[in-house]
Amino acid sequence: MDRNSAPLAAEGVPFVIISGVISILLFLPGWLIPGIISSLLFLFIVWFFRNPQRSIPTGKNLVVSPADGKIIVIKKGEVDRVLKKKMVKISIFMNVFNVHVNRIPCKGKIVDILYNPGKFVSANLDKASLENEQNAVVMETEKGEKVLFIQIAGLIARRIVCRLKTGQRVERGERFGLIRFGSRVDVYLPETADIKVSIGQKVKGGESILAALK
Repeated sequence: MDRNSAPLAAEGVPFVIISGVISILLFLPGWLIPGIISSLLFLFIVWFFRNPQRSIPTGKNLVVSPADGKIIVIKKGEVDRVLKKKMVKISIFMNVFNVHVNRIPCKGKIVDILYNPGKFVSANLDKASLENEQNAVVMETEKGEKVLFIQIAGLIARRIVCRLKTGQRVERGERFGLIRFGSRVDVYLPETADIKVSIGQKVKGGESILAALK
């Protein structure tokens, strides 16, 4: 089975196996309460690393959400530190109960990937975009426009996974990585983008439309 279509994210398999074995070992000597607690943790880990199928929109020039979560920031005219020009910034906050598999926002080509270690302040705070550990991906759309999306670690998150490579061509909604245990993804779009979401709105990765590029 293709790792991208498996019901469980590949990065979560070791955690599921370890927590499952620990639960069994606790039940064997009759340690009921620890066994139940461990089993609940096992179920949470399985739920956290779930990898559901999504219906990817097929319209032209659409940008879909790279993550499940809630829109917490929409800023026009934001000067991005990577591309160094004014863009529209959209931030999606993922709590520990959201699907954490990340997806490509639009069709194009990966032109740069920049990883920066950093702090682990709560991902719903605005300063997380500047201070936290993060992985920035620059891509070029079919029309030659630059789009940037940044995986940002949070207060609990300690591992950013990105399977992309420079020069790789990608499709809208394609799975490319994840962030473990609570995090955030920032998306930077051209200023001319027609924004389709509002602050506080809940979105689904690969399925919810964030904007349309002009």
